[in-house]
Amino acid sequence: MSRVEAKKPSLCITEPLTKDVVHQSLSVLSGALKSCYGPAGRLKQLHNGMGGYVCTTSQSSAVLRCLPVSHPILKVLTASVQNHISRFSDCGLFTAILCCSLIENFKSINFLSCTVIKISKHLLNLCTDYLRSEACGCRVSVDFSNLDTLFCLVRSVLTSKPACMLSKTEVDHLTMLIVKAFLLTVPCHVETNAVLGKCIIVPVKGRRVVDSTVFPGLLLETPENQLAKPLSVKRTSSNVIKIALFCVSMSGDLFNPEEGSITVHHRFSLEMSELDQLLNVGKQLVNDEIGLVVCQKVIHPSLKQYLKENHVVAVDRAGLSVMEPLSQMTGSKPIASIYSFSPSCYGSLKDVCTESFASKCFVHLIPNDTVVCSLMLCNRNETTWDELKRAYETAEHVLQLTLKEPLALLGGGCTETHLASYIRHKSYNLSTSSFKAIDCSQTQYQLVADAFCRSLESVACSLNHDDGDIFTDMVYGHCWLVPSGFSSVSSWSDLVLKCGCGINNNTQNLNWRVLQSQFSSPVLQSCPKEPSVKATDFLTLDCFAAKCSGLQVAVETASLILDLSCIIEDQN
Repeated sequence: MSRVEAKKPSLCITEPLTKDVVHQSLSVLSGALKSCYGPAGRLKQLHNGMGGYVCTTSQSSAVLRCLPVSHPILKVLTASVQNHISRFSDCGLFTAILCCSLIENFKSINFLSCTVIKISKHLLNLCTDYLRSEACGCRVSVDFSNLDTLFCLVRSVLTSKPACMLSKTEVDHLTMLIVKAFLLTVPCHVETNAVLGKCIIVPVKGRRVVDSTVFPGLLLETPENQLAKPLSVKRTSSNVIKIALFCVSMSGDLFNPEEGSITVHHRFSLEMSELDQLLNVGKQLVNDEIGLVVCQKVIHPSLKQYLKENHVVAVDRAGLSVMEPLSQMTGSKPIASIYSFSPSCYGSLKDVCTESFASKCFVHLIPNDTVVCSLMLCNRNETTWDELKRAYETAEHVLQLTLKEPLALLGGGCTETHLASYIRHKSYNLSTSSFKAIDCSQTQYQLVADAFCRSLESVACSLNHDDGDIFTDMVYGHCWLVPSGFSSVSSWSDLVLKCGCGINNNTQNLNWRVLQSQFSSPVLQSCPKEPSVKATDFLTLDCFAAKCSGLQVAVETASLILDLSCIIEDQN
């Protein structure tokens, strides 16, 4: 068949970063992401232009998922950041803003891309080595025997999500709940291959945030009229409740005719045969002293009635999402057939009771050892609940990463400005042999290092959304925000009590300078190794693993984009 339209040649774009459309697109993307950054970030309403669901958010995971980009360079950048988010959940905006700033600042110095890439790689290694060293002045150790630092980490995540619409009281309440839920998923008995449990979110929309609560074990929603009052559950002689977990339908449905034909004898009823088999299963469960039957799918009403008469609680339509945590919590193995199964598949529970909340009825399964819990998460409407759920998932992941690597970085822009000060100091004190190893001149190195530092500082400056001024001190290299309209006052330092992370106050002679100013000096003194205030004073902290990865992803993605010499697009 001949083509209706002649095939178009592919479009070849050489030196794409020199094109105005790329610069404008990067500028627009960077501006949109910067405006979302931090506790005072502006919200975005995103939809597809054809109506439908509208997403109100300032979180990078939602913004980048809903924001369509068409240019190949922007696709590379957003895909790289989204991959980082999928692995760490946090610091997505930091990564994207830093990457955009690096591209812009590196292009402005007009060096060969290979030279910029080599120097930026060396600068990245300096940052990474410093952050992982004991001498690092923007790092805090996390002690899991003291919950204060964990509270600071979670509180920092929640307060950076303004679309959740949380008050201080609600933030404090949720912070304690999230840390409690996380600790419930940590095994009490540490083994060689210890596995964290799971927290199941039970959505409750239209209720107050402070109504949220945590239950050890699992909540399974069930119709209220299905449960006897009071709930009577059969126990074994050792006072435990045995549980059988079925992942196969127990509704008595026949085979699908599309799967093949079945030949039966005259007057033989397939329906009655299937029901008889289900009742035989019920008899076996009763004889094995089962107290609770949970089915992923549907249980036949006759089998339910039989089990109820024998004091066996039956819960059906549990769904696929709870099967794994149920198995992990009870030690049971999902049974995939009603024709043959072994008693070794059974598990056990400490207790079963009922809970009622917001006109819903739940069966509460309480395990012997808690590694699974249920978080009843409440918020006022669907939009704020969706945002709060994303914030909870980020906070949970941050705690899991922190458990693996018990470190945190100072937030509020202080890590970025401190790193910039450190890199400026190192770049002016690098040996001649280092320049030879990198194959660049001292001038080239210092210009690229300055662009690198200005990019880090631009991330800190993105926290300011109200035309205030951002300063950094010359002693600790921390970030200080001065409200708009006061920077010209001679005693403006009296307006700032603490730096961005909250660890330093302004009682010392710190010798401030304006960020992003034309002239800058290297910081000669690092910030204190240990916090000068307790974590209960509400430090702003960032996830160590997520921020280190974000820094690496931003630098490597910027280097990749700078190295692009040609883009070939299919026009058909």
